Amino acid sequence: MADQPDIATVIAARAGDPAAVDRLVAGYLPLVYTIVGRALEGHADVDDVVQDVLLRVLRNLGDLREPESFRSWLVAITVRQVRERFRTRRFAPQTLVDQDVRDPGADFTDLAITRLELSGQRRETAEATRWLDEESRELLSLWWLEASGELTRDEIVEATDLSRQHAAVRIQRMKGQLETARVVVRALAAQPACPDLRLVTVHWDGTPSPLWRKRIARHTRDCRQCAPFWQNLVAAERLLARMSLVPVPVAVGGKLLLGKTAAGGSAQAAAKIGFGVSQKVLTAALATTAVAATATAVVVYQHDQPSRTPAAAVLATSAPAPRPSATQPSPSPTPASSPSKTSKRPVVVITAKASKKKGVGVWQFTGLKAALADVGAGWYYNWASTNDSMPGPGGVEFVPMIRAKGDATDATVAKAKRESGGELLGFNEPDMAGQADMSVEDALAAWPKLQATGLRLGSPSVAYGGDKAGGWLDRFMTGAQRNGYRVDFITLHWYGSDFSAAAVDQFLGYVDAVHQRYHKPIWVTEFGLMNFSGSPKYPTAAQLVTFIRGTTKGMQSRSYVERYAWFGLPAVGDSAAFGLYRDGDSPTAAGEAYKAAG
Repeated sequence: MADQPDIATVIAARAGDPAAVDRLVAGYLPLVYTIVGRALEGHADVDDVVQDVLLRVLRNLGDLREPESFRSWLVAITVRQVRERFRTRRFAPQTLVDQDVRDPGADFTDLAITRLELSGQRRETAEATRWLDEESRELLSLWWLEASGELTRDEIVEATDLSRQHAAVRIQRMKGQLETARVVVRALAAQPACPDLRLVTVHWDGTPSPLWRKRIARHTRDCRQCAPFWQNLVAAERLLARMSLVPVPVAVGGKLLLGKTAAGGSAQAAAKIGFGVSQKVLTAALATTAVAATATAVVVYQHDQPSRTPAAAVLATSAPAPRPSATQPSPSPTPASSPSKTSKRPVVVITAKASKKKGVGVWQFTGLKAALADVGAGWYYNWASTNDSMPGPGGVEFVPMIRAKGDATDATVAKAKRESGGELLGFNEPDMAGQADMSVEDALAAWPKLQATGLRLGSPSVAYGGDKAGGWLDRFMTGAQRNGYRVDFITLHWYGSDFSAAAVDQFLGYVDAVHQRYHKPIWVTEFGLMNFSGSPKYPTAAQLVTFIRGTTKGMQSRSYVERYAWFGLPAVGDSAAFGLYRDGDSPTAAGEAYKAAG
């Protein structure tokens, strides 16, 4: 079991010892947070339910007759509050449905993967939990803790009000769903992708659900390419054995509230414990409470409303701290050590500057949605006509692209129009073999189909030479003007092999030259430092930071630069040397610099 307060602490807290109450809440907060977070899977209600659980515990602690049963009592209260939230959501008025969605910054699975450093089949199992139904997720949240040694089967039986036999049947059913979901995760992540599976999921919106779990699983059983994903599945119990609880992120500094109930009245909490979810961080408050049989005084720390402001210092409390963001870039960034449980050391947190201009090119990786939110991007694209497999968080615009000649079909263009918020990107590097690889004539012949969408159109994104007379882009723009075709803005790519500070001016000079040639707004849809033919191939982290700071500042100050996008968001595999995020909330040094831009 986790290192949780002993019975003596429960007895002291029940008797009204404020220090004991502190230890009790701090010790059991990770257990409550893990149950609620996994049951609700990062829903915006997670913080409210955890708050309700703790308030109920504090209000009724004085009536607890058997201190040795405190944990079972706590788990039962937690399960009841989860069920109550499910019931409330299920019967909420239709007008509230749009607001009753998962908080894009509170993805519990991403948080668990990051904080428990899950990989391989453990990571796959965590990702599979997104595909379970509500009833199964509630049971999963308890069984997961049993498998990892945090709860006993008796505690699960007591919390769920089931017989031991019924609980066993329900758990086996849930485990079957989880195994199926693991196969679904494997199939969707496979490279190369199964072409038949693409057809099956053409209408899927990218949101995991029980219905799509069944449809995709049905395909995998009958598909020769996908059927092997059912093999070599390590039993989930073995994967989860002795796994720790997900640490609760650190409390943020706030204001002190004090409330008292009248003597002789019923035991009530007189102040609200403040919780909030912002950028995937649940800010937990620790209550200092005096509990008596007839009255309760509550002193709590409540965080201020989250805001997207520049870096702010926060004080660590007794909850485990998240990985602090580095204040200065380092050529070899390493995670900062967390303060000890009694530490009061300030930790600097860099909050992203949101910018409509700032965007990123993305491809699939774990934590994509959370990283998009964390970096403060106003938009993103994935070189495709749809973001079905890469949905972003609310408020971050997806911009579709017709990537190559083969994509300029009626169906693909119509899909791009449905996905667009008003803009459409043209062909990707038509001047490069291995990319769109199109002649100017082919691009011009397909252009009327893109133009017919009525969307603002970005030119084809040439790999180089956009400022040169007679270059690919120049010949395309000349042909478009001759035919009366519309091009609303110019899109560019730029990569430099000079890793010195001079690269900033080289890049901005190219952007200026293209604008002076065509006098149209500019979108830089890929840029970076990369030596494709020499050594070293990539710059150091410090060189990347210098380049990002200089170029983003220059583009922010140029009114004709409407948008820009770094290549690319993931810093995994082949992109580890130049990407921005290792996962949902672990930016590289370059990621920290890009996060601060805007």
